[in-house]
Amino acid sequence: MNIVILSRSNTLYSTQSLIDAARRYNHSVRVVDHLYCDMIIEARKSRILYHNQPITNTDAVIPRIGSSVTGSGVTILRQFESQGVFTTLNAESLLMARDKLSCLQILSSHQILVPKTIYISNPYTIPFLLEEMGDYPVIIKLASGTQGMGVILAESKSNAESVLEAFYTTKEKVMLQKFIREANGSDIRAFVVDGEVVAAMKRTAKKGDFRSNMHRGGTMERIRLSALEEETAIKSAHILGLKIAGVDMLPTTKGPMVLEVNVSPGLEGIETTTGVDLSGAIIRFIERSLKNR
Repeated sequence: MNIVILSRSNTLYSTQSLIDAARRYNHSVRVVDHLYCDMIIEARKSRILYHNQPITNTDAVIPRIGSSVTGSGVTILRQFESQGVFTTLNAESLLMARDKLSCLQILSSHQILVPKTIYISNPYTIPFLLEEMGDYPVIIKLASGTQGMGVILAESKSNAESVLEAFYTTKEKVMLQKFIREANGSDIRAFVVDGEVVAAMKRTAKKGDFRSNMHRGGTMERIRLSALEEETAIKSAHILGLKIAGVDMLPTTKGPMVLEVNVSPGLEGIETTTGVDLSGAIIRFIERSLKNR
């Protein structure tokens, strides 16, 4: 197979891990920075150019598209799809899952348990909607944040009002979310490939922080999911049309609660923690998919 990885750099851990796995399985692979792609669109002659050269003879595309460049990534991904190239992530699913608010709306409509979340459309309703949250602290987060960035823990109503008003002036889409105290600063990352959980880990926030992300200094350990946690992770990925996903959940007395679903989950933390060859699982998924087309 000839595989294209859409990534900003081949030195990133996840990208390099996928390159190594593709070569282990005797496939040709190249990394393309989608920010340097051009497109020529016309009936039966559409092309994608990279550094002025057409990208041809491509069997599969693995998108590793960062949150800040979702728009440009979707454009290139959609063009590959229109040309009949197999992609491990489709453009519409990328858009659905990348917007945290839309993701929670879709999951909750399918009876997936999610934290109580409030979207505030204007500053005048802030005091009234804060009453809806009940106890403090509460979490305030940007709908487009990633790796724990753009997430703030507000300890009081006055603190929350100040933060929300400040965010509102930036025109960012902001969510107010219930703080799940029983999680004790931990969450679960389940890595789903082709309808199966292939690895899972527990992430625990460092002392003095509530964000468990590896990039925020959290610790990680390999775990075995309960049957309900595994079912929830697989169902969440399926609802969003994702064949590869990192599903973040909180174990609660009501059952596993989905925080978000990552369309381009990092491989470094979970591969090194669990010892599972996730990149190899992704390559094998591509092989199966092309064989069955």
